[in-house]
Amino acid sequence: MAIDTQTTTPRAAETRTGTTAGSGAAVPAGAADRLTGRAKLVLFVLCAAQFMVALDFSVLNVALPALGKDLGLSRSALQWAVTAFALPSGGFLLLFGRIADLFGRKKLFLIGLAVFGAASLLATLAWNPAAFLAGRALQGLGAAVIVPTGMSLLTTTFPEGPLRDKALGISGTLLSLGFTVGMVLGGVMTDTLGWRSTMGLLALTAVVVLALAPGLLPESRTPQRPRLDVPGAVTVTGGLLSLIYALSTAAQRGFGDADVWGTLAAGVVLLLTFVAVESKAAAPLVSLPMLKRRTVAWGNAAGLVTFAMMSTVIFVLTLYLQETLHLSSFRTGLVFGVQGVASAFAGSYAPKVIGRFGARRTLIASLLGQGAFTGALLAVGSGSGALMATVAVSVASMFHLGAIIAYGLVSTSGLRDEEQGLAAGLVTTTQQVGLTIGIPLLGVLATTQASLFDGVRTVLAIDAALVLAAAVLVGIGLRDRAAE
Repeated sequence: MAIDTQTTTPRAAETRTGTTAGSGAAVPAGAADRLTGRAKLVLFVLCAAQFMVALDFSVLNVALPALGKDLGLSRSALQWAVTAFALPSGGFLLLFGRIADLFGRKKLFLIGLAVFGAASLLATLAWNPAAFLAGRALQGLGAAVIVPTGMSLLTTTFPEGPLRDKALGISGTLLSLGFTVGMVLGGVMTDTLGWRSTMGLLALTAVVVLALAPGLLPESRTPQRPRLDVPGAVTVTGGLLSLIYALSTAAQRGFGDADVWGTLAAGVVLLLTFVAVESKAAAPLVSLPMLKRRTVAWGNAAGLVTFAMMSTVIFVLTLYLQETLHLSSFRTGLVFGVQGVASAFAGSYAPKVIGRFGARRTLIASLLGQGAFTGALLAVGSGSGALMATVAVSVASMFHLGAIIAYGLVSTSGLRDEEQGLAAGLVTTTQQVGLTIGIPLLGVLATTQASLFDGVRTVLAIDAALVLAAAVLVGIGLRDRAAE
């Protein structure tokens, strides 16, 4: 099923080379640069699913104290409400991305929506901590299916060029808005309807998307169906699960804990084993030659840094605004609501900027901007600074969104359709791992120092330095303009 598009100029038709490579789902060569009605509906469904998953990452945060009192979860156990979701959502992304390539992306996408919706309902109705955490884990499993299949459906449906730039721009904007809206909406819903309403909202959203998706989305799979690389799947999934568990646990127990070091070491060993397995596999889960491509390697490296560092900024600013400036959770949410408006503005212009300057230049410039305005937050004081924080984080988030869109384009460019699911899995794995590791690696510095304010400043300084260093390294790594 192809998406109807309007006819473009002969010159554009001659230079456009988008093909389906056997999927039958991509917009054909010579497609217009303007989205038609059906294309917009397809994009709406895919973006709604991504928005739902992004919302799940943040909507529960401000509800954790109320949830803990209701279900009897101790303060130390509350972190599992987040970790139970993060483990499967990050650990299984690559595996499900590859399974979708082989057996059908639409089919897996619908299964993921069904699992996510049922899990959200279980979390809404949870009668004890075990039922709630089971619901959260199943939500994470559903997200691990939805994110890579949704991204690969998007990249195989919309060919490289202005259409894909526009589609990824809208998707990236809604992804960023999902995190921001979740923080604001979570506080409002918890105060008025209770914490269960946050999970109920996710269940309702999943039902709506699941009702629309079957009739709109085209099926898409690789023309060949090679055997699934089971050893590779076991080692990479185990390695990612161990790594995410170790870094998530370190946020509560510290890096001196034996359990943290043990699982961290196990994760490193499994991932090294995965590389060795893939180098000899007849049908590898991950194509090592693909990982050697500059665009794939450096694009994903940039994405890892931008997600990890921006999530850390939001975390430490939340502490700063509430514990140093003594703002309420609602007013703190409003500060990040301004960030959402800035992200929406950036999302509308990012595709135009990329179209004019290219994804490579936009990515490097966005990293430089994100680092610069994160560094500007060092000017905030302990007695005032909410307005300064609002402006700086809003501008930094605009560059952050530009980096998100640009790194997705760089990392998936120049690949065949049968590689898009894997490439999308890598992109979304980078995203999830970045969101998971940023706070444990740096956020703990803000909470363990004698002065919270001094700790926040230390984290912001390191954060800005790492983003600026990444901009330089990515610029060097992508210096070959032909790769763009």
